[in-house]
Amino acid sequence: MIKTVYVYLVLFATLMMTIGGSVGVFMAIADYVSPQPYYQSYEDYRQMKLNNKFVGEEGNGTTEQTEIDEEQIRAEYERVVANERDKEKQRGLNRLIKSFGWIIIPLPVFVYYQRRL
Repeated sequence: MIKTVYVYLVLFATLMMTIGGSVGVFMAIADYVSPQPYYQSYEDYRQMKLNNKFVGEEGNGTTEQTEIDEEQIRAEYERVVANERDKEKQRGLNRLIKSFGWIIIPLPVFVYYQRRL
């Protein structure tokens, strides 16, 4: 009786782990295929860059303002957006590998105990 309850508990636990891993795989694939977008708008990024670039030199009493090229700011923004998208895809791939672990590790245990039953 206790042995049978033990087998059913092991089957239940490994089945839940496998199901959870399957859900994780599905979510990780969704994150990889459609990564979360970058939330900072170009205008916010541009304003931040302009605020950082127009800081003067304080040591000699003069204030120099460097001119900002709009194309350069746009290129930097596009590069930041692309880097963030690549990071999100990499995180999705990492979660996918971890989720496969939740399937691959308990599945043989589940199959073994199911055959014993």
